[in-house]
Amino acid sequence: MEEYLAKGKTVDEAISKGLDEMGFSLDEVEIDIVEDGSGMLGFSKAKVLLTKKSGLGKRAEDFLSEVISKMGVATNLDIDETDESLKIDVVGNNLGVLIGHRGETLDALQYLTSLVVNKSNDDYKRIYLDAENYRQKRESALKKLAGKLAKKVLDTNRRVRLEPMNPYERRVIHATLQDYPKIKTYSKGEEPNRNVVIEKVR
Repeated sequence: MEEYLAKGKTVDEAISKGLDEMGFSLDEVEIDIVEDGSGMLGFSKAKVLLTKKSGLGKRAEDFLSEVISKMGVATNLDIDETDESLKIDVVGNNLGVLIGHRGETLDALQYLTSLVVNKSNDDYKRIYLDAENYRQKRESALKKLAGKLAKKVLDTNRRVRLEPMNPYERRVIHATLQDYPKIKTYSKGEEPNRNVVIEKVR
């Protein structure tokens, strides 16, 4: 049984009944609360949809849980799986050690998880690993930085070379400035010290 809609007086009771019916443990399923049972006069029952995690999702969860535990951080993993990707959100407190300087540790964990998940897997599964909404915050900061530096280049007529960035972050800079008619960007250098250069169109 891959999926089961369970009912109970409370969410916990519904989950327990669903697990018994499916024959799985809590860490083998994804849980979506359909109704929390808080209807008026107590007539509403709790309903939860339990879905069996795929082998790849479980593989990613087991690997990350072990690595993060050895780093001494208590977390939970929220995994959203599609046919093409696994989106993994690390939930917990004080996750700075998992993010690292400018996301370097998070990027490394994402890369290692991708190796583990896609080992002996015929169809490549893209891995997105995030913690404390770091990816979105970093992207917003990079877009602001790009706009600020473009203005500086236009004001001074001097090119600007940014610090080394990973391919994703460089793409954010390029994409942000592609509609600036008087600005051009390109990457220079070798990985992992490849930079984005911003200069005025001559």
